[in-house]
Amino acid sequence: MALAFARADYALVINARRGHRLEEVATRIRAGGGSCTVVAGDISEPSMPQRLVDAAIASFGRIDVIANIAGMGAPGGLLDQSESAVDAQWHVHVAAPLRLARLARPHLRITRGSIVFIGSGLARVPIPGFGAYALAKAAIRAAATQLRRELHGEGISVTYVDPGAVDTEFSGASGTRPAPRSILARPDAVARRILRGIRRRAARINAVPWQTAGVILGEWFPALADRAMARMTERPTGPHAIEPAPQPQPQPQPQPQPPPSSSSVVIALPSPFQRALEPVARRMERVKLTPDFIASLLIPNTTIAFNEIAMRWAGMPNKNERAALREVLEALVTAGYLEDAGEDTWLVLRPAQ
Repeated sequence: MALAFARADYALVINARRGHRLEEVATRIRAGGGSCTVVAGDISEPSMPQRLVDAAIASFGRIDVIANIAGMGAPGGLLDQSESAVDAQWHVHVAAPLRLARLARPHLRITRGSIVFIGSGLARVPIPGFGAYALAKAAIRAAATQLRRELHGEGISVTYVDPGAVDTEFSGASGTRPAPRSILARPDAVARRILRGIRRRAARINAVPWQTAGVILGEWFPALADRAMARMTERPTGPHAIEPAPQPQPQPQPQPQPPPSSSSVVIALPSPFQRALEPVARRMERVKLTPDFIASLLIPNTTIAFNEIAMRWAGMPNKNERAALREVLEALVTAGYLEDAGEDTWLVLRPAQ
């Protein structure tokens, strides 16, 4: 989206959590003769929307378009997810975009600007096993309609986008499996369709129409959709084709032979992975950080990032949860499972089993 806006001669303020990735995008924009200001940080932080508005006015003196593209997801049943995980979905998909729109409203009124919200097919046809994501997307879909009607008299257009299944990093970041590549839309193609819709001040943009048509059928025939969903409980597919990523299966540990005796005695020896976690086991238990979750991260030759792990585990972890997670990662470094790669990232050296 940032590159599409730049090619259309917009100046940009871009925001995401990973500053180095933002700088890569900004470098490409500037190399093409565009203007770009980088503001790194989490959009769900209460102060971030004001920082973005201030940066836009300081850099360019005006705001023409706000594109709310930040998203996150976490697999799990709705009632199985923690309150913090549910809150995290709400803050990223609903609260932060509304806060940004509220702060930018005076500037958008001057430019007769536009606000864009990215939704999901799951807003219309929720899929089992993806928790609070569908609820948050349904809320921002309703908010887009409401704001479009409320702000019409102020000259501000509001656009809701159903992007379809797009070939992005969403699945990897959220620990879910993407749809088959044969149905994934190219990000640049979706971005161009969104940009055309903004120019038309469209109320809705269905970036991949045939996928939206499938969602509408599911909405019109709920009984059929329910039967289809029942066959794939805990295996969500569909507009985002999201399902829990396969977790490494622990290998059985060899058990010592029982001593010759009239009674059989089985001694379960802790695995090296279990021994590595022993110093932090009590802390993990208190914050409900399971060894299975930690084991699922240990895929050799991959890199893991602290913030992404924390979001996958707890949604929006508190200070105590973040401290506990950091202690666990340090214990795994000491035990030789991880290698510090700097900037709160680690290289996985070996699996848990």
